[in-house]
Amino acid sequence: MTFAEPESGRAVEPESRIVLGCIADDFTGATDLASNLVREGMRVVQTIGVPTEPLSLDVDAVVVALKSRTIPPAEAVAQSVAAARWLKAQGARQFYFKYCSTFDSTPAGNIGPVADALMTELDTRFTVACPAFPENGRSVFKGHLFVGDALLQDSGMRDHPLTPMTDSNLVRVLQAQTHRKVGLIDHTVVAQGATAIMARMGSLMASGISIAVLDATTDDDLRRIGPALKDLDLVTAGSGMAIGLPRNFGIAPRDVAGRLPAPRGRRAIVSGSCSLATNAQVADFQARGGAAYAVDPLEFQEDPGSVDAALRWAADALQAPNAGPVLVYATAPPEAVKAVQARLGPAQAGQLVEHALSRIAVGLVERGVGQLIVAGGETSGACVQALGIRQMRIGPQIAPGVPWCHAQSPHAGSEGLHVTLKSGNFGAADFFSSAFDLLDGKE
Repeated sequence: MTFAEPESGRAVEPESRIVLGCIADDFTGATDLASNLVREGMRVVQTIGVPTEPLSLDVDAVVVALKSRTIPPAEAVAQSVAAARWLKAQGARQFYFKYCSTFDSTPAGNIGPVADALMTELDTRFTVACPAFPENGRSVFKGHLFVGDALLQDSGMRDHPLTPMTDSNLVRVLQAQTHRKVGLIDHTVVAQGATAIMARMGSLMASGISIAVLDATTDDDLRRIGPALKDLDLVTAGSGMAIGLPRNFGIAPRDVAGRLPAPRGRRAIVSGSCSLATNAQVADFQARGGAAYAVDPLEFQEDPGSVDAALRWAADALQAPNAGPVLVYATAPPEAVKAVQARLGPAQAGQLVEHALSRIAVGLVERGVGQLIVAGGETSGACVQALGIRQMRIGPQIAPGVPWCHAQSPHAGSEGLHVTLKSGNFGAADFFSSAFDLLDGKE
């Protein structure tokens, strides 16, 4: 694939060619995937949306972060295909469609429609689906997805405000979203290794099956699966599958892959996630004496000045003697979230929070914050877009699936800022403090 110079029409090769091109359906999921690739030795850059220019950085993989998980399926398809075309132009040899390890979706999509469209775009007859991420408690057994010891349908995802997951059978869930036939490669085959997995893929394809759900309950399973996927044009998976792919390209773990500039500036956390994990992290931060300010979606609607009030509080807290990180949060228990949604509706409540917290994130960075944690997938997407971040270099892992990144923003100084985008369900209770400790070299 080549580019044409607008002035002369002469075809030129892109400046840098990659081996793995990834498309993620949300921003935190993108950094989750990128982090696992970095741990396995790949140099990775994450773009925010589909780039308009050729890649100029010397990296092994690019993760194109979209905000497509809960938008209308036709829009998700259009954005994902555009991302695939750009990645093809950068020389990608294999493509990876990344979705959440809890398979967040509805009967209408968007996992199935996007997978269908990418298979058509790449002219491939067969792919796999595996959201397993055992290190974070997501496993697939006999085609059923578990969150910890609970079936997906019995986990907190059952009450997700946008994509409630009430069926743990991934074959059944995915089959409802695609016109292609879906099958299963179970744990007895996976345990036998790559040769057996490849043989099973061949027999499924011969029987008319186009997408195979893969069992995986341990990281060892993912490493057994990895070599079997070497010749697939397209892999669809959660971020866990990333640990099994880099060696297919002759890449092994190396320290240089995750090196970032030295940190600078004030520290802040913006949290919009209402997951159980993030609620525990907010509570832990406050229990340690951290400065925290709670915002209410109802106030955003009723009082346009509430965002400015939050920023005034944050500015004062950041200037206090021996100031530590500050936290501005809309995180709340499920019953409080449901009460707000009953008043405003889920969509409007979510949009209010995203808009307000993204304005607050911009204000914090303009006030000297150079180290920023954002909690929540939708919140992360809104904040990154508001900050004008176009790409991020992926750095060291804070917790499974959550790395520090470095980015340039028109709202930050020339040195840029460190940012981490945390999926709501990820990280231990002390995540906020341990994240800053890692930048300080204390971990």
